[in-house]
Formats: sequence, C-alpha cells, structure tokens
Amino acid sequence: MSIGARLKRLEDYDLLTGRGEYVGDIQFPDQCEAVIIRSPHAYAKICSIDITEASQFPGVSLILTAEQLPNDLSPIPMRLSPDPKLEHALQYPLAKDYVRYVGDPVAIIVADNRYIAEDAADLVKIKYQVLQAVTDVYQALEPNVPVLHSKIGSNKLFVIHSKKGSFEEQIKECKHVLEQELYVQRHTGIPLETRGLLAVSDNTEKVTVYGAAKVVHFNQQLLAKLLGKNIEDVRLVETDCGGGFGPRGEFYPEDYLIPYAALQLKRPVKWIEDRLEHFKATNHSREQKHNVTVGFDDNGRILALRDEIFMDQGGYVRTHGITVPGLTQGMLPGPYDFAAIELITNLVATNKTPVGTYRGPGRFEGTFVRERIVDMVADKLQMDPTEVRKINFIPPEKMPYTNGISALGQIVEFDNGDYSSVLDKARDHMDWENFPAKQAEARKQGRLIGQGYASFVEKSGFGPWEFAEVELLQNGNVVCKTGIAEVGQGIKTTYAQICSDQLGIPYSKIKVLHGDTDIVEKGNGAFATRGTVVGGTAIWYAAGLVKEKLLQCAADFLGVPKEELTLDSEQIVFISNREIALPLQTVLDLCNSRGILLKEQYTFHIDHMTYPYGSHAAEVEIDQETGAVSILKYYIGYDLGKAVNPLLVEGQLIGGMAQGLGGTLYEELAYDNNGQLITGSFMDYLIPTSMEVPEISTEIFENSPSTLNPLGVKGAGEGGTVAVAPAIANAVMNAMKGYSLEITSLPIRAEQIKKAFKNSVAEKM
Repeated sequence: MSIGARLKRLEDYDLLTGRGEYVGDIQFPDQCEAVIIRSPHAYAKICSIDITEASQFPGVSLILTAEQLPNDLSPIPMRLSPDPKLEHALQYPLAKDYVRYVGDPVAIIVADNRYIAEDAADLVKIKYQVLQAVTDVYQALEPNVPVLHSKIGSNKLFVIHSKKGSFEEQIKECKHVLEQELYVQRHTGIPLETRGLLAVSDNTEKVTVYGAAKVVHFNQQLLAKLLGKNIEDVRLVETDCGGGFGPRGEFYPEDYLIPYAALQLKRPVKWIEDRLEHFKATNHSREQKHNVTVGFDDNGRILALRDEIFMDQGGYVRTHGITVPGLTQGMLPGPYDFAAIELITNLVATNKTPVGTYRGPGRFEGTFVRERIVDMVADKLQMDPTEVRKINFIPPEKMPYTNGISALGQIVEFDNGDYSSVLDKARDHMDWENFPAKQAEARKQGRLIGQGYASFVEKSGFGPWEFAEVELLQNGNVVCKTGIAEVGQGIKTTYAQICSDQLGIPYSKIKVLHGDTDIVEKGNGAFATRGTVVGGTAIWYAAGLVKEKLLQCAADFLGVPKEELTLDSEQIVFISNREIALPLQTVLDLCNSRGILLKEQYTFHIDHMTYPYGSHAAEVEIDQETGAVSILKYYIGYDLGKAVNPLLVEGQLIGGMAQGLGGTLYEELAYDNNGQLITGSFMDYLIPTSMEVPEISTEIFENSPSTLNPLGVKGAGEGGTVAVAPAIANAVMNAMKGYSLEITSLPIRAEQIKKAFKNSVAEKM
C-alpha cells in the first residue's frame, strides 16, 4: 500500500540539485524587462504624468500609464466570496485618478534591461496632490475623514453579521461577564521567491505567460477577458514556485500589465518583483481588531460570545473579496459548543496595501482571540485552562455539528471529531499534571517557565470541483494530470501514491503534470487546503476507471469474472489466493492490440468542506533581564482522518508552525501616520530563522476519517499555523503569573514583557 507510507518527495531531487526552473531562470531571445512605477504617497490625487523625457531614453521600448490602457478595461474582479457592493472598491491595473497606498502602480516602463528601465523611471515626472492618509480602522470611521471610494460612500465597505441564538438574552443569565479588546497585527507570507512573470507574444496575437501559480486556469480566464481575447489564445504556464502561502498566485495588476506589454511589443517581457516591491505591493494579511464580550458560569461553561471585528482591508478589495472576514466569523467559535454567538465584522478601507489570504486566513486571527479568551475565563475562575476547554468542547455525540455561521458560501458543519482526545494527548506529552511542581521548582531557581495550550478546528477541501486525468502508458508508466497547482505542498508525491494504490504500480513510475493550461484542460487550483481532499480524490476516481478497464481486459482474456481480480506490484492477481494471473505488461499489450485506450478523466464534486482539528502546546521560558521568550518544548497533535503520506503531513505542520511563530513573536508590517511602511525590509521586518524555530513534536491521528470522500482524508496545510499565537501567548501568561501583564495583541514583544518586570519592581518599592 502506498497510501499511508512515509515516502520521500518526488519533487525534491530537482529542487535540491539546482535543476528547478523558476520564472527568473527563463530567458528568450530579444527579451526585455519591465519596471513598475509606484506611488510614494499613501493617498494622493494624480494631477499629471509626463513621460516625454523618459520615452526618449535609449533602450526604452514602451511606457504605459492608465491613459494608454484600453478605455473599456475593467478593474480586477473578485475570485472568491464576491459581493456586488464591493465592486466600486476594486483595483485597476494602473491607478487612474487617485493612488490609495504606497506602492499603488502608476506606470510601467519596458526597456532592453532592468537597469535602463529603472533609470528611465527616474525621468517620469508625476505631480501629485497629497491628501490626508487614513491609517487606522477606527480613524477611518470617524466623521470628516476622507472617503477612499466615493461611490461606496463610506470607508466601512461591508458588514457581515452572524448570529446563533440570542446573545442578549443569554448574557443576562451569565454570572460572569468578561470584555476584552484584542488585536492581530498586519503581516504576510514573505515567500523566498518574490513574484515574477515572463510574457511571450508573436505575430499570431497569442500570448504565453510563465510564472503563474496557485490558480492557473482562473487567471487564464480572467486575463483573456481583460485582454479581450479568446481563451485559447492565452496560455499560462506554472513554473517552480519558491513559496505560495496564499499571497502568491492571485491576479495582481502586473498579471495584466506584463502580458499586455508583450502583446504591444511582440517581444518577450519579463518582470521580477524586488523585495522592497514585495513588501509594498503583494497582498498583506491578518490585521484585525476584536472587541469581545463573553458570559460564563462558575464551572467555566461559556454561554454567550459576542465579537465586533474591525478588519483593515487596505486601499482596495482584491481577488479574495470577503473571504478572510467570512472565514474569521465562520471559524471563530472553533471546537466549542457556545449556546449564543453574535459576530459583527466591519470591512474598513485604509491607505495601506490591500490585504488577502495568508496561511490559515481568518483562523489565525480568530483562534488567537478565542483561545486567549478561554484562558482569561480560566484565570478569572482560577481553573485549569485545559479543563475549561474540555468543558466547552463540542462532544463527539453531537457530530455532525453546525455553529450556524456561513464561511466560503456554505454553513459551517463539522463532519466528525473528538476534540478532547487530542487535547489529552497534548497534556500527556507536555506532562501537564506534573508541570505545576516543575514550575514552582524553577521559580525557586530564579527561572520563569510556563505552559500554554490552544485547540482549534480547521477547514479543508473547499470545492466545488476538481479535475484529473490518468493515463497508463504502454511502457507501464503513468501520467496524471491535475487542475491543482504545486506551490510546495507535494502534490506530485501525494498523487503518485494515490495512483500507485489504485494501479499497483510503484509511485516512482508515476508522473504528475499540472499548471499548464495547454496540457491540463481545466482546474480550480491550489488554495483553501483542497489539494488532497478534492484533487487527490479526483485522481483516485480517474485511476479507478483505468483500473476497471485493465481488469476487464484481463478478465476477458482469462475467462473469469472481473470481480475475482485486482492489481498488485505490477501484476494481475487473484483476490482469493493472491496468485499471479498475468503480468501487467501482458495486459497492456492486450489492451493495445484491442484498441483499448487506458486513459480516463474524472471531475470530483464536493458540496461541503471537511474539518480536521487538533491542539498546540508550548512550554516557554522568560528571560527576566531582556523579556525574551525561549520555546523549550512545542507539540502539535492533529487529526486529519487519513494521512496519505505522514512524512509530508509532518513537514506541513512544522513549516506551518514556523510561519505562525513569525506572526506570534517577530513579524509586523507597521505604518506611520502618513501611511508610509516603516518595516519594508528585513532590517525591520523580522522573520524567524532556524535559530528561533524550536524542535517541534508532531503527532498525527486518524481517528476521524472524513465521510465526504472515499479516501477519508482531510487537509493538512494550515493546521500547523493557526494555533501557534495563542499557545505561546498562553504559555507566556502562565510563566508570568503574579506580574502585571495581559497579552491582548500580537506580536508579543520582549519590551512588553520587560515592562511588566519593571512595573512589578516599582510596585514593590
């Protein structure tokens, strides 16, 4: 059996030996390069753009402003969670009358090389009328503040209001009420490879774009529409991708501008984003303010929860629409059975870079808020925080369970799960029962240590469909085609294992093709942890259809019922006694002679997401001199129904934890009051290195297989990220018992902890 085996990734050899091909590696004859001129102001009116001198600069081939683009060009539409109310806040490929964030594209210059293009960019004269920047969601909603999108009429772009039960009635019955404001800071994915595109066009008016990622077929359709072309005249090709994580692969202004420039010039045009551009222009994420009220009883049972959320959307609404705030609401109650819930999310425009998804979008934020609140309830009642969780968990007998709230266009309904079982494993691993004695002994030694826990439910397997094609070749090798993109999650290995299980062929003989719209006829792409659940299931069914053809051919030749045969180790065998009936090659020859094509397609449809779940646990130590947080132990327990490759799942959990750690302790995209990004380089925007990421213990459980697909699988891409912040925050709070510290915002700064030590010393004096 290949499914369940810890097999090495097929992807890694090329990447580790330098044989990978990224968009920056591709070169064409007569290739030129583009530079984007971006606004230096957060909010300004464009008064004039003079390109005369720059156009005459030697080596410059093309300069475009909004005036040179087609008059009927539409703004970039929403791909996910669209709403007509937001269409007046969409972004055009080049700013027309106003710029709304530092980095807003104003013009594009194409020249023989990047050096010439950048020199020419200095000669473009742009006059701006600088306007008052709006840099905070509360400020944006004040009277007399500039409205960034006049056709909407308010900086409050959209409101999502969800209810379960009556919060107002339930809160009256609660003996205890807790109110708290919590904040998750703006940060983003920061892949190793920045974005890049290479567009190639010729006299046929067709265009090929290299460097696509994530949602190749959607971007093909959208690009064809914006260019006014037939879809067959637009080809997108996915290259190797140095990190996806949500921001990379969406349709940005450059995804139109570079192909458009190539079509104008009939020359290959390349654009590679530099790191400063990446900080300013690629989707940001996460920034939310939460005003939470919870009511609970003496036993720690949380009966009512209300949260008014203010999400900083930035200057425009991009392709994700209301996906992030929708997921925040739908998943915020998490694994808990709250009697009454009321959630109000305000989507607010500011003069910052627009936001989109980033690994665990909406759930990283909501999990931090919810799991900190649970610990605050436990602290107020002087109860064990893990017991408060267990008291409030949705019991297994209530499954399937709905919290009545919608996310991604469907009501959240957890398929199955035993949340207490994973939390118990976390407690056992961390030796929680004996930790108070260990903590007390450490304090005697002058050391401050603490443990923290966070439980969560994830979503995975977003539909509505995915495409696969499987072909068994005459030489015994297999070619699989999938509409899923490869952005580092290991689909070549996973799909090869799934195919191997169906066809009885070693996974090393199976080739997976993806990401080329001329090769794969359709697909929805890689996002929302859907690769294995939806794409893998499509592969399973397509391979199963090929298997049926093989077995039928063998059965006809042997004169036995097909049901008596199966495939194993490149042989046709009898099920009853496992005796070899025919070598696979013999059957392949038979099929070939009879004109039987061993190629099948399958489109798998799914109406509902699957919901993996788990718990994170952290043990930390606080340096009393500096306030620095050291992670002594870290544990992730995760139930995903069935692991196709546990080795890959562990890698996803560990990599996810590293990104969650960045958002917990280090990373912040901070702006000043004028809307200038002040953490726009790695000198200021800190990311964890191998020195900061601790040894992580992972435990994978298969106790709750999904009933929504034949493999029983749930997703693994985001569960390592979403609960890191509350686990560490709760551990820090546990270590800091007796000190005046309340962690309500991210990132957790050493100076914040150090201040608590100073205040404590001052109080004792």
